[in-house]
Amino acid sequence: MPVTLVWFRSDLRIHDNTALYHAARRGPVIGVFLHAEQQWREHGHGDNKLDFLCRGVEALGEALAERNIPLIQRQVPRFDDAPQALMALAEELGADALYFNREYPLDEVRRDQAVLAQAEHNGLEARALRDAVAFSPGELLTGKGDYYGVFTPFAKAWHKAISAERLEVLDPPERQAPLELSSSASQRPDYPNKSVDGRHWPAGEEAASDRLSRFLRGFPDSPAKRYREQRDFPARRGTSELSPYLALGMISWRQCMQAVMAINDGSLSDGDAGLTAWVSELVWREFYQHVATGFPRVCRYRAFQRHTEALDWRDAPEDLAAWCEGRTGYPLVDAAMRQLVATGWMHNRLRMVTAMFLSKHLLIDWRRGERFFLEHLVDGEFAANNGGWQWAASTGTDAAPYFRIFNPTTQSERFDPEGEFIARWVPELASLAPKKRHAPTRDLLTDLDYPAPIVDHRAARERALDAFKSLSKDAG
Repeated sequence: MPVTLVWFRSDLRIHDNTALYHAARRGPVIGVFLHAEQQWREHGHGDNKLDFLCRGVEALGEALAERNIPLIQRQVPRFDDAPQALMALAEELGADALYFNREYPLDEVRRDQAVLAQAEHNGLEARALRDAVAFSPGELLTGKGDYYGVFTPFAKAWHKAISAERLEVLDPPERQAPLELSSSASQRPDYPNKSVDGRHWPAGEEAASDRLSRFLRGFPDSPAKRYREQRDFPARRGTSELSPYLALGMISWRQCMQAVMAINDGSLSDGDAGLTAWVSELVWREFYQHVATGFPRVCRYRAFQRHTEALDWRDAPEDLAAWCEGRTGYPLVDAAMRQLVATGWMHNRLRMVTAMFLSKHLLIDWRRGERFFLEHLVDGEFAANNGGWQWAASTGTDAAPYFRIFNPTTQSERFDPEGEFIARWVPELASLAPKKRHAPTRDLLTDLDYPAPIVDHRAARERALDAFKSLSKDAG
């Protein structure tokens, strides 16, 4: 009997997987995963993300095996090699169809188009399905027929158009009759430079489900209830910590939305403020997927706001190194950067603070920071990372004017009032009184192995404002 190949990518799960669900309805299926290490490295992904991904593939293989679905793994250096590798596998395994879920960054779109074209040439049925988003890019447009370039009107359109059908969670496949084929052995390489602790970031659907349950369990006495008030405080565990699992599809956005509706009277836009604030973050993820498609220049190292490409960024390698290594003299910035390097993750509020510090205080090209984040983040995902960086640098979709410049000390006093997070990651300052940790005076630094600020906040702010004011919006 002919089989269907299901090509897994950033959808490492068997529950609520659109391609797997529809393929299994045709008959027996065989899973495929292509390791494109060279391409991943060219895209900037580092050891933390790749280790987590490979552990996720292992967990996927185990889940599929329980349903007698083999998972075949192959090495392909680059995306260009995917069409030939998949067609060869289809011929070898006697497959008559290939199903996969769409991805939206430019290189991924081109890869998938090449696969579809090659499949048609070979007479192989191939289907690319919508799974990672509620609406395919191009479905939600402005009144002028354009892609949304600002989040708030996009979110309003999203909530107005969402339906029960689009929120439906699909069942995993039934156990199929055994095939005379064994899964490939794990192809997970050793990543000696990874900083991710596998105990804190266990991979797979079960781990993702546990993380969602921790966030929502016991509502209203749960982190989700307090999310709106506590999500910006890095010393607290106030966020869902689901971003790595969403980035690689170990859990679906639909599963998250359904879990919210189950405890929020069936609503996503009204009801509990904590839950609706978290839903908004999930919609942000989709918004950036649409931006990557509607404005493909952002996938080519270009600014969303064309006129900002004329910015005269500073070439300051010593300042860049201080930022990367967490020794800027601004305790909250340094604590956040050390957290990133040590754990492969950074609290979302601090992603904004550190990104704005690099691009505004140091006036260093946001693309340098974008690359550094992607190299270290366990949840590194192009669209969300690029969108966040451009938002912070005022080159992206932020509707607020360019003069939004966070004061790191004020942010520290507001969101880490007792300096707990700072003391954890900048232990040189732990001996100071809590209120003194935010901006230690020079006399306090005399006996501490901690640098003075590398830039004055007021002077840096004026420099950034002058740089942006000099731009013409007619440029580009």
